Amino acid sequence: MVAGGGRGIGAATARRLAQEGAHVVIGDLMGDWAREVAEDIVAQGGKAVGVDLDGTSAESQAAIVAKAVEAFGGLDFYHSNLAGGTEGDIDALNCPVEVLEKSFAINTKSHFLATQAALPKIIERGGGAMIYTSSGAASGGAPWQVAYPMTKNAIHALARHVASKYGKQGVRANVICPGLVLTEAVKQHLTDEYVERGLKAVPHVRLGQPEDIAAAVTFLASEDGAWVNGQVWHVNGGAQMRD
Repeated sequence: MVAGGGRGIGAATARRLAQEGAHVVIGDLMGDWAREVAEDIVAQGGKAVGVDLDGTSAESQAAIVAKAVEAFGGLDFYHSNLAGGTEGDIDALNCPVEVLEKSFAINTKSHFLATQAALPKIIERGGGAMIYTSSGAASGGAPWQVAYPMTKNAIHALARHVASKYGKQGVRANVICPGLVLTEAVKQHLTDEYVERGLKAVPHVRLGQPEDIAAAVTFLASEDGAWVNGQVWHVNGGAQMRD
């Protein structure tokens, strides 16, 4: 399962998982995008279905999990990759409460609801993986944004809870914190000057690509990642260097 798989990191992850032989259910608020990615995977010889997903709705989260069980017989892995709600998110004295609430709905509540929907089916299969997309913003200490980093930090607590509570039932829960990744949305909303500054700030020869995050997620979903649990991975080209 890849939530938020219609574009960017989610789409790249869905494609990489399919290349590795996974059967993928792709959910996105833009359902046509999800179906487009799924159709492309199928055309390449993989197995995938795309469905509409409102990640902030418990009913929608339950429906996409039910689709995985219906289409492929069960659920082994859920990549909860939803994010957004940054418009109007500025400093703590000037961020409207409604902006904070929207950010919590998209960036925290959605991951909680994904967990509630997916975990029973993952446990039923004898275990599997929950991978949550957070952000380097969670630990970056930006002076120009408050709600998004707050809500992304909450994902880390959720993943550690899932790892500690359900690890004995075969569940692994981990977090990926991407750095500046050149997704379609980033290319659309960030200026060339911002991207240039971002490259200068990172100790690497390039900025991130969606495939970089997809590779990390795929590792954590696989048996190669079987001994990784309750961790926050920063995949950012060295922009933040953390233990």
